[in-house]
Order: sequence, then C-alpha cells, then structure tokens
Amino acid sequence: MPADAAYDYDLFVIGAGSGGVRAARMAAASGARVAVAEERYLGGTCVNVGCVPKKLYSYAAHFHDSFDDAAGFGWQLASPATFDWATLRDNKTSEIKRLNGIYQRMLEGAGVTLFNARARVADAHTVVLTNPEGDMSVSAEKILLATGGWPWVPEFPGSEHALTSNQIFDLDTFPKRFLVLGGGYIAVEFASIFNGLGSETHLIYRGDLFIKGFDQEVREFTRDEMAKKGVNLHFSANIARIERQDGALQVELTNGEVLEVDVVLAATGRKANIGGLGLEALGVELNSDGKLPVNERYESEVPSILALGDLTAGPELTPVALAEAMQLVDIHFHKKTPRPLDYDTIPTAVFCHPNIGTVGLSEEAAREKFAKVRIYRTDFRAMKHTLSGSQERTLMKLVVDDASDVVVGAHMVGEEAGELIQGIAIAVRAGLTKEDFDRTIGIHPTGAEEFVTMRTPARY
Repeated sequence: MPADAAYDYDLFVIGAGSGGVRAARMAAASGARVAVAEERYLGGTCVNVGCVPKKLYSYAAHFHDSFDDAAGFGWQLASPATFDWATLRDNKTSEIKRLNGIYQRMLEGAGVTLFNARARVADAHTVVLTNPEGDMSVSAEKILLATGGWPWVPEFPGSEHALTSNQIFDLDTFPKRFLVLGGGYIAVEFASIFNGLGSETHLIYRGDLFIKGFDQEVREFTRDEMAKKGVNLHFSANIARIERQDGALQVELTNGEVLEVDVVLAATGRKANIGGLGLEALGVELNSDGKLPVNERYESEVPSILALGDLTAGPELTPVALAEAMQLVDIHFHKKTPRPLDYDTIPTAVFCHPNIGTVGLSEEAAREKFAKVRIYRTDFRAMKHTLSGSQERTLMKLVVDDASDVVVGAHMVGEEAGELIQGIAIAVRAGLTKEDFDRTIGIHPTGAEEFVTMRTPARY
C-alpha cells in the first residue's frame, strides 16, 4: 500500500535494466505506487549490449567448429560454409527489439509508470526528468538507483580509435582482423567470438594470464584451448598507441610489436554509471572502487536513496542484480528482516570457446581458507570428438574441504559448461559432501557424469 500520500510515488526507479525492472515490478505487485525512468533502452546492458547479444554471437561462432566436426560423422557440405555478418547483426537487432517490447509490456502490466527520460536526483525525495519536451519534477518516498555500469577506455595515443562493447555488435562490416584489449569476461568472450566467425584475432593483456580471480588451473587450461583454436594471445603487453593508416589500424604494443588490424575493442572494464545523477549535491560519495556504498538494506548515506546491481560492490552479474532487487523489495515493501545474499556460492560462466563454468572457491582460495583440501580433477577428449577429429579437451574439477568432506568449489572448461555448472551449483550451495557426489548415479554416456565418478584425489 502507498507509504505516504504526500509523495507522487512510493518508489521511483532510475534505470530499466534487469535489477531496476525486477524491483519496480515486484514493488508494484505489493501495492506500491512505482515509476521508472529510462533514457536509453529497456532491459539495460544485459538485453541490449551485453549477455543476450553476446550469447547469440557466441552461438553463431560455434557453428564454425560444428561444420568441421560434422565431417567425421559423415556429413559433407556441398560447398565451403560462408558467414554473412549483416544477417547475424540484423537478426540480433530484431530479437532485441522483441525483448524491449516484452520489458515494456511487463512494466505496463504491473501498473508501473514509465518515463522515457533522463533522470537526476534533486534532493532526497525529488527526481527531475528531462526529455525533448522539457523538465518536470516528481517526488518519491524512496528513489532506487539502478543505472548499472558503463565501459571504460584507458587513455593512450589513439585511444579514440578503440571501440567498446556498446559498439561492437553493430559494426557496418565484419573485420577480417580483430584485436581486443583486456583480460576479463568480455575480452576473452569476444576474442573467441570473432575468431570463431573467421577473423584473425589477437588478445592483448597486460598481465601474465587472463580472467584474474578464477581458479589458476582453469585459467591455464582455457589459455591453451583458446590458443589451439587460433586466438593469438599476447600477455604481459599493453597498447602503446594506435594510428589509422590507409583504412587500417596500426597498433603498437609496449613490447615493440606492431599489429595491423581493422577493429580494436577495448574490453578494459566498466565503471559505475553515475554521471549526471546528481549525487554530488546530496553529498553521496563513491568508495575507492568507484562503487556506491550501501548497507544491508541497500540504503546509501541518504536513507531514501537506494542502489543495487553494478552500482554497488559485488559481482557484476545480471542474476545478482535480480536477487538483490527481490531482497530490496522484501525489506522495504514486505518489511522482512534483511537476509544477506550468499555471494560465495554464486555460479558464473564465461562464454569463451570452450566455455568456462564455475561455482564456489578456487583451489587457491580454498587452500587459504581450510587446513587441508582434496582436489579431484580430470581432463579428457569428449566422446563427440572421437569421430570429429577435434583436439578440444574438457576440464572438470572439484575442490573439497578435507575435514568436512564438503565440496566447496566446482569448475569446468568445456562445451556447455555454464549449462552444466548451474545444476552443480545447487549442490555446492546446499553444502553437499564428496560422498553425496559419489553416491549420485551418473548419466551415461555424458561428460557430466565425470562430476560424480571422480574417486581418486589428484592432489592434497
């Protein structure tokens, strides 16, 4: 029910991404008067320039290997397969427009008022909306900031020639030579995507190995598999400068190497998207990581100003924003006691080729936390590749606390790793033991059965 009729709304949400839309819908379902402001596109980064188009492009890139694999099973293509970038790009755009419409209908169906406008916070309870028709002010008892993150590009000579992940999906023409700078999710995923689609692909990373924070063995295994697929990996290097010459980009690296490419993607991280929100006037400051500090109730220094998702500390993942939105609504509109999310057992996937799926602790983190751990691991050539001729291998790994026998981490590099780890994540979240895994009957013949048939520790 409305909390205070003195305000226009009980909750005003700035940003119609995954977290913002979920919070708006759930709050409205509880009887609250809710409005959302979005100046760009419904669905936020994930739907428009993130998870969804990235996964569609990853599917497209996998067909390259599938066509090669098919020959070993007796399939012969009438002619060499060709790839048309415009078809993929335009079909992706049509799908995203469909999803935008779904988000709008969900909000309207929930009774949420939608403003297609830029919003800024004027004071603790006032939002100013700006669109081509001018400005207007609305009041709200609570204001939720859900504006997500925005790509960040480091400054170096010629950095203006680098594109971000916001732009890479809609290139006019397909690049025959592609370079990505970075070592996180986005960098390794797009290196695999453009390599799979047929580009000569380079990945440049300043560190000695990409996807920092993941299990070391997973990182090394992924490096080797990506290299086998043809991605040119350049570690311990950075871009010194980019120059445009004769329609191409000359990229000079800090190690002296010079590469000529058609497109450079800077996948160098994202920062909280707080520009123009008006937080300075409220005295709300970011922490040292550039994030907005909030308490267990998702309240900032100004209690009526809430925030969640990529604006705050924690994994920058769509399901995390959705979970936080549900909890925020429970706290503020259902008056439930805050129950902090378990950030230690959040599963995640990296859609490089082959995929990475992981949940729980890495081997390194487990060794720091527990007196003794047992490591179970296997790597193998999947049954599919016995006929395909592919040399791709799969890695599966369990990390077990020796004292309690609890499985505290599960990791996989291989085909559909994300799909498989989602199920394993339930077991890890539930605190099941290695004995529970051992007593579970496998499904044969699958790669997944390896997770319940590993019996001998690889190391302690």
